[in-house]
Amino acid sequence: MRELSDGVRAVEAALFAAAEPLSVADLEAYVGEGVDVKAALAELQAHYAGRGVELVERGRAWHFQTAADLAHVLRRERAESRKLSRAAVETLAIIAYHEPVSRAEIEAIRGVQISKGTLDVLMEAGWVRPAGRREVPGRPLTFATTGHFLSHFGLASRRDLPGIDDLKAAGLLDPVDLAIEQLGVGQAELESEAEDD
Repeated sequence: MRELSDGVRAVEAALFAAAEPLSVADLEAYVGEGVDVKAALAELQAHYAGRGVELVERGRAWHFQTAADLAHVLRRERAESRKLSRAAVETLAIIAYHEPVSRAEIEAIRGVQISKGTLDVLMEAGWVRPAGRREVPGRPLTFATTGHFLSHFGLASRRDLPGIDDLKAAGLLDPVDLAIEQLGVGQAELESEAEDD
């Protein structure tokens, strides 16, 4: 195994010492000019591949994390302090797939009003943040997911969220919706057969 250069070692040290994931710009500020941070990150990522810790990028920020296949070694039984309500899970999914999104848009998609407490729970968890105001009458506040959301769910970016086909394959879509969809297809076939007769 070849030795790491001083620049790569400096990037490694900054990442290990950081309390939060660091962006390329943050790392450049720590290690100074003369270090190709992007190349150092690529070298470190290759260096740590297959080890007990890995260098990963989550939401344009880099950090070390335990290798996924070793999670069982570090897992300890602990009581879950709070389980998200169905309203909170639906709201989080809508924000993740449609961000930035306003409260009114969330309510339009869900078909019911959301309580202020639902968004508060998601913001307390660090998964949702205010994302500014829309330049429309009333200037509604919009919401978006955070880097902590990506990190918690093991996503590099929102593009890694599962698509509709993935959700269907995993059996995570509402069976009533799937039945209606199949009924719609079946109804169209029946109508087509009736026209042929």
